[in-house]
Amino acid sequence: MSRGPSDEQQFEAFEIGHMVFLVLDYNQPNPLFRAPIGDSPKNILDIGTGQGSWAIDVADLYPSAIVRGVDIFPPPVTWMPPNCVFEVDDVLREWTWTESFDFIHMRLMYGAFPLEGWDQLYKQAYDALEPGGWIEQMEFDVRVSSDDDTLKKEHLLWGWGAMFIRCAERAGRSLRTHETMRSAIERAGFVDLQEEKYKIPLGPWPKDKLLKEVGHLQYAHWNAALEGWAMWLLTHFGEPEPWSNEEVQLFLAKVRMELKDPYIHAYNPANRVWARKPTKEELKAKEANFKVETSP
Repeated sequence: MSRGPSDEQQFEAFEIGHMVFLVLDYNQPNPLFRAPIGDSPKNILDIGTGQGSWAIDVADLYPSAIVRGVDIFPPPVTWMPPNCVFEVDDVLREWTWTESFDFIHMRLMYGAFPLEGWDQLYKQAYDALEPGGWIEQMEFDVRVSSDDDTLKKEHLLWGWGAMFIRCAERAGRSLRTHETMRSAIERAGFVDLQEEKYKIPLGPWPKDKLLKEVGHLQYAHWNAALEGWAMWLLTHFGEPEPWSNEEVQLFLAKVRMELKDPYIHAYNPANRVWARKPTKEELKAKEANFKVETSP
């Protein structure tokens, strides 16, 4: 997996991002995920666990389950529930877990893999799930939008996402995961695909109290994550040529000024997709239909 830096500031960004989603879905019966996994899952996997907050919260919610959080860096946690396990691993390598999972979760994994890596990961997840088990993924669109034209072409935020998408493509990575994950998950064999779309405010400009709080948190999330998102990409794959560290810092200072502007009503689009591995009965029926269709 290719993720941002593992320094303290980036882990802080992971934690604030976790809070964004908890507040965003505060009114849901379960703000941690949508997949209907039932009341007694046994094994849950959190890929790209980052700070580990999601895995810890889910382990608290399901004390009878083993919740595994995996990433290429160990999370900086000093305490975790006894049923929560953190592991350092590259999930594009062969999976060595012996148990099958009831639920596999991913969030904010944009830029982690090339497109073929994503196809491989979804296939590995499909094979590792129990029949009837669920996969869920939540991703931002890195592009910033506005519905009331308060975000102008002259703003750096206007072209932010498009520029980083181009930089990531030169790096062999995709920042369009929110667009491709549904079809890729379906190609891997999952069924009952469901999707929810969000507009996550960037700053406390909404009048709605809940969205205003989300906007506060998303501003803090961006502020903590900006350097981690930008520095490596721009100094290696910036346009028209790689940038210096000083050029990146100057650019980010200007972006932070725009983030503080209460008259820019910007938001990040985001998508949540969840889907189910077919049951044994469904797989048998599919195999039988395939044999009928292909018989001479």
